[in-house]
Amino acid sequence: MKQSTWTWALPLLALQGLSACSPMPAAAPQDGTADTAALGAYHWQLREALDAKGAAQPGWTDTGAKPVQLRFAEGRLAVARLCNGLSASYRLQGGQMEVGPVVGTMMACPDPALMALESRVGQQLPQVQGWAVRPAAASGAAPQLTLSFRDGVRWRLEGSPTDETRYGSAGERIFLEVAPERVACPHPLMRDYRCLQVRSITYSEQGLKTAVGPWENFYDEIQGYTHQPGVRNVLRIQRYKRSQVPADASAYAYVLDMVVETSRAPS
Repeated sequence: MKQSTWTWALPLLALQGLSACSPMPAAAPQDGTADTAALGAYHWQLREALDAKGAAQPGWTDTGAKPVQLRFAEGRLAVARLCNGLSASYRLQGGQMEVGPVVGTMMACPDPALMALESRVGQQLPQVQGWAVRPAAASGAAPQLTLSFRDGVRWRLEGSPTDETRYGSAGERIFLEVAPERVACPHPLMRDYRCLQVRSITYSEQGLKTAVGPWENFYDEIQGYTHQPGVRNVLRIQRYKRSQVPADASAYAYVLDMVVETSRAPS
């Protein structure tokens, strides 16, 4: 998929030059602390945008779309729930944050309002200068992230745990081929249950298929995956070991990362 640096972003070389010769912008943490571990442990959904006077800014959270979501991991900021996926580098120094040029895929968007929001997000993020995390105030409440910008704008975001946080590990990447049709299989709790049929696939570092396992009944569900009858898929999955396993559940949780191959079975 084609990528391009957004036309409104600073050229990469210019930004690198500025970063090399100027210090991080001064900014005090707002409403919390510079908790680096917490920053990477959650997906952050934009709930409120305030201008320099503290008044709510329209057009950020009132578009009717799902809230814009940020993810900070290994020096990369990823933005989801827009027309295109956006990303940028970032670096931290205490309660200060610097975000590099924003890049994104170039897919057409049928929703003009969402496309306009995407453009605004891409222009705003490189202006970040401060950040702070406020832990959840009570059990069941969400932690909050505040981002402050050079123009005085502040974003308030709420966190939801990443899969790594929920399951307590980075998980294991596996590949499963899913057969086009479910099959009848014995289930201790559900009569007439129909399982997915799967087999494991191993790839080399060069992406070449090196081994294929036998077909097996798969009694679990794969989070994020909806099976379509008659369609064969190869899935890249993160498999997590559960710390607390319900009596009727697998010791593992399976989360879809991406669909690698897809084809329709001959009719």
